[in-house]
Amino acid sequence: MWDYTDKVREHFLNPRNVGEVEEPDGVAEVGSIACGDALKLTFKVDENKRITDARFKTFGCASAIASASALTEMIKGMTIEEAEKVTNQDIAQYLGGLPEEKMHCSVMGREALEAAIAHYKGTPEKAVEGQVVCECFGVTDREIERAIRENRLTSIEEVTNYTKAGGGCGTCHGYIQEILERVQSEAEVAPPPRPRLSNIQKIRMIEETIEREIRPSLKHDGGDIELIDVIGNRVVVAARGACSTCHAANMTLKNFVETKLRELVWPELVVEEDAP
Repeated sequence: MWDYTDKVREHFLNPRNVGEVEEPDGVAEVGSIACGDALKLTFKVDENKRITDARFKTFGCASAIASASALTEMIKGMTIEEAEKVTNQDIAQYLGGLPEEKMHCSVMGREALEAAIAHYKGTPEKAVEGQVVCECFGVTDREIERAIRENRLTSIEEVTNYTKAGGGCGTCHGYIQEILERVQSEAEVAPPPRPRLSNIQKIRMIEETIEREIRPSLKHDGGDIELIDVIGNRVVVAARGACSTCHAANMTLKNFVETKLRELVWPELVVEEDAP
């Protein structure tokens, strides 16, 4: 029996946003009933490129239903730019975690979101990229590589949990192991270490990055943030404007603000919201 969290059980027994949005702006269908899991996601976007409604239909297990329900709750109120940053780990964390054997359900949710956003933007549907490794579930080497990198997978069993590859006849296990070893060897070639920053340098770079890279995007949607303090690698900020009342503000801080600061200032920075 799988060890489900209370939140997974709640979203399975009482799923939110079941159905289809009328005249949707974004539509996607991923997975396959023949393979055991399928998901249709639709959403509506307002004039500010903010998702106002999101609904789903799914064929699958309790984790697939809960993951799709959680995904629709997460993205409502987000801008398209914010939704693009949602990962399968975000979906799992929203649910308080998923059994390792069911992480592929969160991956399917992320794939559906990416495809629906591509549809909204008018991006041509992607052709299947890479070579099919797992014939049983139609999983390609590119999909396996991405899952390994994004989730730091280290074994064939983990790859199966996240992608279903290798969960059928097992003849692809050797190829999956080769991919694991190749990705792991690439990760071992680390970039040269960054020079250490003094606290004054770090604060100055954080202020400049917020002003140049972060604040314009937030103000575009009526929001803003204020830098409150920098304590070691902790960056304490306060949400202002529309951000202060948005239920997706924490996702914005983590997936946008923190990501930008880690990329442009220091990779170990952690963004925290100032306690009221």
